Amino acid sequence: MNPSQVPVSPRETVGGLFYLPRLLDKIRRHARGELRADFHANLGLGMDARMCRFLHVDYESLKAVVLAGATDAEALAWCQEHGRPLNDEDAVVWNGFISKRGWRDEATPILEQHKAEAGMADRTDLVTFFDFFDADEGRR
Repeated sequence: MNPSQVPVSPRETVGGLFYLPRLLDKIRRHARGELRADFHANLGLGMDARMCRFLHVDYESLKAVVLAGATDAEALAWCQEHGRPLNDEDAVVWNGFISKRGWRDEATPILEQHKAEAGMADRTDLVTFFDFFDADEGRR
């Protein structure tokens, strides 16, 4: 696996929000042809889509802003201007939800399926999608 072809960890933050730097990094890497192929089919879907819905912005519009050169902080500012402004409580709620996704919730079977497909079905330490992403991408 080429570590330069995987996005940053979902644990990275911008403006106190988990996952947004990963979404933005995937957009940039894909545009440069530097994103691992297995990420391509889900760009703008899954957690990317959930993040955009949380921010009340359209993925394609955010993608255009990022590809026009916005930094992570500028992309977040754009989201708050064109979607909804966020407060500290919003970040607490989002981070609590997204960081635990797959742990004892309706997404657990999907997580277990991904683990099995990646040859990690026996990894009982991988209880969230964040855990799985970091393991699958060589950070854990």
